[in-house]
Amino acid sequence: MNEFQQEIVPIHKDDLFIILNHPNAKFDYPVHYHPEYEINLVMNCTGTRVVGDSEEEFGDSDLVMVGPSLPHAWKSDSNVNHVITIQFSEDMLNYPMLGKRIFSPIRQLLQDSVHGLSFEGPEQAIIKEQIIALTRMQGFQSVTTFLDILNLMANSNRKKLVTNLYEPELGATTKSRRIARVCEHIDKNLDKKLSLPEVSALVNMSESAFSHFFKKRTGMSYINYVNNQRIAKACTLLGDTTLSASEICYDCGFNNKSNFIRIFRKKKGMTPIEYRKFISQMLIKY
Repeated sequence: MNEFQQEIVPIHKDDLFIILNHPNAKFDYPVHYHPEYEINLVMNCTGTRVVGDSEEEFGDSDLVMVGPSLPHAWKSDSNVNHVITIQFSEDMLNYPMLGKRIFSPIRQLLQDSVHGLSFEGPEQAIIKEQIIALTRMQGFQSVTTFLDILNLMANSNRKKLVTNLYEPELGATTKSRRIARVCEHIDKNLDKKLSLPEVSALVNMSESAFSHFFKKRTGMSYINYVNNQRIAKACTLLGDTTLSASEICYDCGFNNKSNFIRIFRKKKGMTPIEYRKFISQMLIKY
């Protein structure tokens, strides 16, 4: 996936799902991927949709679900794009509740979404109404509506695989014991230096051997992984707290503010302050 950009999704481990409601979206984000599931409802425009190795034209209303690590992007020349995005954890398949028989259609939906799923016809219109309604809901009702949306998708007769051949590099998110130990250490010490010699010694490997091993198993360099985790934490703090950008910079382990802003802009396409404003306007967490 080196040719694609990894997106840092502003979902917290305590969130069941998040919604981004963007009535004036700009399709200026490159083809990207992330470990979370995503449902995208695109309205009021036409353009081109890329999912995996598929590139198709979409009409006035496009509804697609993509699974973990499946590259995707929408492109349009329109200035009136309205996009509603629902994102939820890649761990959902492992939720004990989904092991119950009644949830078997939703389990299959999640498994099929690894190739991307598009929804058409009258059923799309029903799901579309539910997604729009979900953006106005709060509390437990939002949870039942979210599950209803998944159930409608799972039982839809007008859904199709977007790509049959593309296989996401599932190994990119698979962690060996050593990688898992390193990732746990990183997560617990993001505010510290986290030098390469330190983490290499943690798993009794030389720096060069560890660097090669880490990239092979995660799909990215050690430094890139650490920066992604730090930016993800920064996104959470920008959305959930009133801490200043300077405070967040050091809480996330960056050694100076200018470096923090530079990396944040590279990863998110905007400054931390711009991101906070964007999130406050567009993001709903549940």
